[in-house]
Amino acid sequence: MADIEAEALAQQLSERSPTGIADQIRRMVASGDLTTGMRLPTVRDVAQEIGVSVGTIAQAWGILREENVVETRRRGGTRILDADQRRLRSFGGWTSVDLLMHSPDAALLPPLSDAVAKALNHQDFNRWGREYITTDLQTVAQQHWPSEPEAWTAAGGGAEGLWMAVHAAVSPGDSIAVEVPAAPGVVDTLRDAGLTPLGVGTDESGPLPGDLQTALDAGARAFLHWPDGAFAERHTLTDERAEELHAVLSPTSAVVIEDDPLGPLSAVEPASLAALLPERSLRVSAFCRAFGVDMRTAVIGGGRDLVEAAEHSRTGGLGSNSRLLQQTIVAAMKDFRTPRRLELAREHYTFRRQLALDRFAAAGLTARSAEGSWSLWVEVREEQTAALALSSRGVIVGVGSAAFTDTPATGLLRLSTAQLPEDAKKLDELAQLIALAADGSLRTSPV
Repeated sequence: MADIEAEALAQQLSERSPTGIADQIRRMVASGDLTTGMRLPTVRDVAQEIGVSVGTIAQAWGILREENVVETRRRGGTRILDADQRRLRSFGGWTSVDLLMHSPDAALLPPLSDAVAKALNHQDFNRWGREYITTDLQTVAQQHWPSEPEAWTAAGGGAEGLWMAVHAAVSPGDSIAVEVPAAPGVVDTLRDAGLTPLGVGTDESGPLPGDLQTALDAGARAFLHWPDGAFAERHTLTDERAEELHAVLSPTSAVVIEDDPLGPLSAVEPASLAALLPERSLRVSAFCRAFGVDMRTAVIGGGRDLVEAAEHSRTGGLGSNSRLLQQTIVAAMKDFRTPRRLELAREHYTFRRQLALDRFAAAGLTARSAEGSWSLWVEVREEQTAALALSSRGVIVGVGSAAFTDTPATGLLRLSTAQLPEDAKKLDELAQLIALAADGSLRTSPV
């Protein structure tokens, strides 16, 4: 027998879609109306009470199982899991946690078997010929784009998309203005490509107009930035700051490159410089962190000449992204379960970032992270020494100076927050290690 009758549960359910029903059950669990171990009524009984199909309730229960809110046993029915059971990751030591590369938590990636099957059955699958972007993917991208670009193309992931955009805007020997701290690896890669990166500092509102003006006066032919602060210390680009930057850029011919590495996982809605300079901009939006690295797909939108140059930069225009990957992303984005899955992932990533900030502050560390950032920045006395000492304990982090064009005023460590455990005690342990490394008292362990 259920611990809550179908009639009583039905009175609290106003939604009639699978996702809506699952959301309401989840809120009831969070509020304590449904408690750990409580057995839910059968699918058939709930369906009958609220007047929907058995399949609708089965889908709702499936969403809740996927989110680790409930479990279903063959003879025990469907029960509410406790908070510890609802944790998505078991902790396997710091060597098992990516604190360096900003990769997503695999447990939060949506299942893709249905989307792949739909892509395999698409009418254009294996049709001979080159198609830079499918009509379906362009339509999906348009729904989330901050403006209406002149042209579109697809790339094999966010990194490829970004470098296609860079090569479309500048040539070896050129200077390029870049927001600092920059995304992981960007400054070194710009230099490796024969470019001179000129740093543009940031505050809470975004890149500093004065710094951008200085970079443009020094000959920068493009400006690369991250409006959502995906890896930033402190900012999300505001409307007011975007207008100020627009005023600086307008008298020049500099191209704006706007990178959106989190794509549909972004937890903030920043302003867009690309929307203010549509003919002189390229925006890159990636799906890899939302759906997995093997779904290597990103969309580039912007001025027609720039998009064509971006396409040509990849094997002289002969390369194009797999239709299978593009259509898999389309099918995944159209899945009625995807909005809730992405919302759940964003909630976990946001919680992990904030919990880490809280525990690091409690340990006396000076740590910063922008609202939508996947990076946590920690001040240390000597970053190379601190990073080396931490690595000997299995804690592999980035050094902050790699994200700047000039040496920052203070030593910094950069940690990826996406895979952090949702466990205050574990984060206290990490904070203690970093605190020792920060003041130079954590010694490198002997091999």
